[in-house]
Amino acid sequence: MKYKCKVCEYIYDPAVGDSTQGINPGTDFEALPDDWLCPECGAPKEEFELIN
Repeated sequence: MKYKCKVCEYIYDPAVGDSTQGINPGTDFEALPDDWLCPECGAPKEEFELIN
């Protein structure tokens, strides 16, 4: 399941992870640390929504 930032529309894809913050591929969105921020705009996890 992918999640989209409501601020900048960055897509978090668990299959890719987030190399900018040391998040390995295969990491589910729910497993991201609470202090994880959007790598594009710095928005918190609360600003993301599930997309199909």
